[in-house]
Amino acid sequence: MIPTVVASLFLTSTVWLHAEPAATRSVAFTTTAAEKDVPESFHLTPHTFSVEQTPLYDLTRSGVRIDTIRFPSPVQSADAVNNTVYCELFQPKKPGRYPGVIVLDIMDGRQVVSRGEALWLAQHDIAALVVIMPYYGPRRPTEGRHRMVTPDIPRTVENVRQAVLDCRRATAVLANLPNVDPERLGVLGTSLGSFIGAVVAAAEPRLQSACLLLGGGGLVDAYWNHPKAASITPFLALVGVTRATVARQIAPIDPITYAPQLKTKRLLLIAARQDDVVPPQAMQQLWEATGKQKLLWLDATHVGAAAYAFPAMQAVIAHIQGRGTVEGQPGKFGLHKNR
Repeated sequence: MIPTVVASLFLTSTVWLHAEPAATRSVAFTTTAAEKDVPESFHLTPHTFSVEQTPLYDLTRSGVRIDTIRFPSPVQSADAVNNTVYCELFQPKKPGRYPGVIVLDIMDGRQVVSRGEALWLAQHDIAALVVIMPYYGPRRPTEGRHRMVTPDIPRTVENVRQAVLDCRRATAVLANLPNVDPERLGVLGTSLGSFIGAVVAAAEPRLQSACLLLGGGGLVDAYWNHPKAASITPFLALVGVTRATVARQIAPIDPITYAPQLKTKRLLLIAARQDDVVPPQAMQQLWEATGKQKLLWLDATHVGAAAYAFPAMQAVIAHIQGRGTVEGQPGKFGLHKNR
């Protein structure tokens, strides 16, 4: 009953903008003196690239318009289909200049979480650009088993590098939108998106803020003795793969590697005290390494954190808009400040 009612409300309040034509434009990727602080593997030189923007939906009751955006990836992988970046832009319909945020999804990658967050942001006067990461959705070849994160660590590192550079171009797209304030740009990532988002924030000087949910840093230290790794680490030891070896391989995509850059950003970290997927130790380590900025804890497991979506997104919106961390008491709805 409830899903039917919700679907009916969505359909009756949504205008499909299929009749409006796509627009193609050139976007300039520019750099500043801050580029010298960007980690070497994420450097980009000034250039222009083509962007196609197509109207998709007008959510009349929500006051939000959704467009699709696509542009070429700055990295040419071996799979041609993976080399086009697909995005969805959620923007407030009313006139104004708003903060702009890159939104990155969870490991599942169906964009349910990222779209929900983006819609919520746009309803609160924040333009949100959902970026589909490498080997997800339309970027995944139909033949073979292709994933962004794989047991092949060097391949994963290269895929994450592509994701970060894609997001650097996506930041340029956001900054060039007429209703976005280029001085108020940020990134929001959840779970896998949180790990990638942290590296994106470190690699892109134009991003001033980052909201990282259910992630962390110091991944090898956090996971090596974790129950989920118990069946793997003895085998690794037998074949001569040590904890230090894995840490060196993972370092290029571990957020804690970029703690010096992240210290210069406005950070909001949200973690789950009973997280059974990402060890809470990982977020604690990242918080300590990045200057002990804002860290909020949910009384939940990893998936159970969904029950706290409302207060968590309230905190995210307040942080992006520069209104502090949480309205009301920090402990309300299971949200607690770190002590």
